[in-house]
Amino acid sequence: MKHYICLWLIVSSFYATAQVEFGRIRQSDFELKTYEKDTTANAVVLFEKGNYYFDVIQKKIQLVKEYHVRIKILNEKGMDKANISIPYYRNEKSKEYIQKIDAINHNGHVKTVIPKGKMYDVDVNERWSEKRFTFSNVKECSIIEYKYKLVSPFLFNLDGWTFQSDIPKIFSEFKAKIPGNYVYNRSLHGSLKLTLEEAEVEKNCFHVPGYSQAAACEVITYAMKDIPAIEKDEQFMLAESNYTSRIEFELSEMQRLDGSKKRFSKTWKDVDREFKSDRDIGRQLRKKDFFEKNVPSEIFMEKDSFLRAKKIYDFVKNHFTWNEKYGIYRDVRVKEAYQNKLGNIAEINISLINLLNAGGIDTDLMLLSTRDNGLPKKIYPVITDFNYVVAKTNINGKDYLLDATSKLNPFGMLPYRCLNLYGRVMDFDKESYWFYIEPEKTNRVRIMGTATFNLQEGTIKGKLRETNQGYNAILKYNQINSNSKEDYLKGIEEKSSLDFYIDDYTFQTDKSNEKLTTEIYEFTTEGINKNDVIYFNPFLVRFFERNPFLKDVRYFPVDFGYPRKYEYNITYSIPNDYEVQSLPEKKIITLPNGTGSIKFSCAAQGKFVTSRYFLNINHSHFDSESYPYLKKFFQIAVNIEKNSIIKIEKK
Repeated sequence: MKHYICLWLIVSSFYATAQVEFGRIRQSDFELKTYEKDTTANAVVLFEKGNYYFDVIQKKIQLVKEYHVRIKILNEKGMDKANISIPYYRNEKSKEYIQKIDAINHNGHVKTVIPKGKMYDVDVNERWSEKRFTFSNVKECSIIEYKYKLVSPFLFNLDGWTFQSDIPKIFSEFKAKIPGNYVYNRSLHGSLKLTLEEAEVEKNCFHVPGYSQAAACEVITYAMKDIPAIEKDEQFMLAESNYTSRIEFELSEMQRLDGSKKRFSKTWKDVDREFKSDRDIGRQLRKKDFFEKNVPSEIFMEKDSFLRAKKIYDFVKNHFTWNEKYGIYRDVRVKEAYQNKLGNIAEINISLINLLNAGGIDTDLMLLSTRDNGLPKKIYPVITDFNYVVAKTNINGKDYLLDATSKLNPFGMLPYRCLNLYGRVMDFDKESYWFYIEPEKTNRVRIMGTATFNLQEGTIKGKLRETNQGYNAILKYNQINSNSKEDYLKGIEEKSSLDFYIDDYTFQTDKSNEKLTTEIYEFTTEGINKNDVIYFNPFLVRFFERNPFLKDVRYFPVDFGYPRKYEYNITYSIPNDYEVQSLPEKKIITLPNGTGSIKFSCAAQGKFVTSRYFLNINHSHFDSESYPYLKKFFQIAVNIEKNSIIKIEKK
């Protein structure tokens, strides 16, 4: 094993320092069977390099992207890496093209060259196409290798380099040579550290025919080695793009050959000004008069401002149906949407903003990005980072964020998809500003009940009262509305660890509201043996069947979206001729800084045994350093719910 590890240190060092020649594979790469730093990997990138530079091609300044990669297929599950897609961009006037591509599959020292005839182009949408091909004769331990040169007339497509992917990489390097008349904003994302970061100025490096003076270039090199795969299957995470280690570029300024300059990068003041006059945003926010004339006047007559806002919100929520489209920057027409009672996110929520303002409640539009879309950048405006709009208002000194697209969400509670840390409030009278999203704090599942042993029938019978609050209530309403009663109750029965059957069910409408559900289950569990000694687990229903955190290391935060509380309280009545012999150990567990806690206890009094269990997650967002604590915390919770045993014995 020591020899094996040393071998990989040598291989990693080789790729970090050597010039790798296409088609020539080291013997140590052929001998690799598993990747020591991630033994679960199905494939691993041995080497990857990008070289981006500018050149004059067909009398135009063009961006050239050269790419070279080697991938080792470690097992059958890794063979999907043999399907290659290389995207390229086009518009009405110009397009990118792949000038040269070479591909070889190495099986030992047997090489299979992929012929050009096996490569084909596919139009993905109106802007993007892909060059596609598949390596043939791929098997376990194959090494697939390809390189290409892409020529682009779009200078903004120097968009950066992604070090991390869904498989680990031993070495990845990005090099760019940028003429001084092009200025790019750049930012490093992810938690991984660069192995190499170099920048130098090369004089007289870029020459355009017809111009006597050559431009100097900035030559930059970024590299990483031993890069772990980005996790896609982890629970409680925001978009993986937030944490994928990469370098991003954005064209900020260009000095033309005639000496004039064009600025691409905007300030938020620029964005505010553009949004104010934009036909899809700014103009649609000035339809107050239309709504005043076309909605029932009584929604404005409530004297209390909060109740008036809620009445307007409920009207919009009930009037519109969301068409499942987001649509911020194109085709936002609130009049047509109102008349059709159907609209996208922007149309519905901009209608809400218009109506609130018409009702005398000052309300602004807030841009945000959904959880699966990634966090918007703060260092400079990138409007395409946003894909969603909501209303932001303040009533009697309290801020509210409103989204009228979800029929189930109460006033002031954004849908779960929107709980993505922060957004940008577009205050056109002053200036826009960042605003942090505070999710609903009271989100609880509480199960309370009683149960009685009937050893003659071999059953336990009882009654459970389940209440759900906050986001848990919304989840519960979704489950009830999207299933038949039979399927819904069957799902509850299947969650129990016992032969658990619901004999009677009641949804208590009088004790429920938009933020609270109350349900009563009368149940029977079967298979209880009449023995002198009986062991039973007090948890008829479990909150966590398994630990949601299974990885040894997590490189990105844990985001629950909202704080969570779970409570389970049940009292068992044991047979008169039995007594309690042993109870599970009492447990009190706390996370650092009071961010979470577990309390579990069992107590016996006469013929009654009571189990109480509380699990609280008091914060919605935890940094990656907290992951080991959370993993241990939830493992304790799972063990309590699965392995707590009460022993009763016949007197």
